[in-house]
Amino acid sequence: MRLENAASGTLISAVMLAVIGFGTIASVGAQVAQAGPPAVGVMEAVKRPVIQSSEFLGRIEATNRVSVVARVTAFLEQRNFVEGAEVKTGDLLYKLERGPFEADLKSKQAQVAQLQATLVNAKLTTDRARTLLGGPAGQQSTYDAAVANQQSLEAQVQAAQAQVDLSQINLDYTEIRSPIDGMIGRTAVTEGNVVSPSSGVLTTIVSQDPMYVTFPVSVREALDLRERYAPRGGFNAVVIRLRLTDGRLYDQEGKLNFVNNTIAQSTDTITLRGTIPNPPLPDLSGGRLTIRELTDGEFVTVLLEGVQPVDVVAIPRSAVLSDQQGEYVFVLGADNKAEQQRIQLGQSTSTVASVTSGLSPGEKVIVEGLQRVQPGRPVAPGPASALLQSSMNARADSGSSQKSGGGIGPKPAGTAP
Repeated sequence: MRLENAASGTLISAVMLAVIGFGTIASVGAQVAQAGPPAVGVMEAVKRPVIQSSEFLGRIEATNRVSVVARVTAFLEQRNFVEGAEVKTGDLLYKLERGPFEADLKSKQAQVAQLQATLVNAKLTTDRARTLLGGPAGQQSTYDAAVANQQSLEAQVQAAQAQVDLSQINLDYTEIRSPIDGMIGRTAVTEGNVVSPSSGVLTTIVSQDPMYVTFPVSVREALDLRERYAPRGGFNAVVIRLRLTDGRLYDQEGKLNFVNNTIAQSTDTITLRGTIPNPPLPDLSGGRLTIRELTDGEFVTVLLEGVQPVDVVAIPRSAVLSDQQGEYVFVLGADNKAEQQRIQLGQSTSTVASVTSGLSPGEKVIVEGLQRVQPGRPVAPGPASALLQSSMNARADSGSSQKSGGGIGPKPAGTAP
């Protein structure tokens, strides 16, 4: 009897728990049913002005580069520059021993003087022979010999004068001067050493302002750039901006001026080149050293931007989702149902996405509350938050003037802290 009572009690307890659990599930289902569709923020896709930009990896190169070498063999007496300083065209860099070259020049000048004196006497002899031709004592052979001797001496004087000029050139080579304006590097030879044309490079000078920036572009991207900018003015339709290795944006703009005439077969790229100013940094330059932002051989990121903005369909970047098939957005369809729509993105920033295909102006895009949105399920649409709307409006107002993502980012290089 006790066993039967215990079994009955267990059965009753199980039934009661089942009833209570069913009631709890029914209560949760009722609450979900009462919650209704998720609330979302909706914004209409509109056309906005956007600066088109493409990024490439490039390097800074000096427009002029000179390797300074000795033209004569002599002892190095003086070095007249500060390593790492900037020099001007004509500045004296090295001074070589002049004594042997001065002596050689004087010797050659003396030879010229001696030959000129002999030439004067030959001219007098020629004149006398010409005068005697009119009388009985004159002979044509004597006159011809005098003329030939005079012409020979004139040629000797010219040869001797050429040797004087050569000696003067060698003497001038004892003063090595800068052929360009630029920054000079370290010296490879110090005072007291013998230098010669075979000594190699004494130092190197690279120009500073402006600088070249060169960057390789794949053939496919080059064709896209040509189609995009050639009808708008070619080189004049784009500007070059630089992002330095520390993430700062350089505060000077450059101009594209050259496209190479061959394609690198190993990389299937073509080299583009532009010029960009490189003025001194006033807060850092002082004394004999001038500091500039760009350095020859420096690695940079090149931003090739259109001069004029173009109108594109723009939406908040936060509205764009992605999966293995690419990017997509949710748009508001019939009966307020969320519809998944595939899109293609163009030049976008961290806050604004420009859509090149898959979305038309006027379509209502779900921009907030995306966590609870499911394709084909109804939603409760409402206007996007004031903060998001003001951000998009600010982008629209500044789209024609802001560069590189509307000016968001690190402080431009070269500006005061």
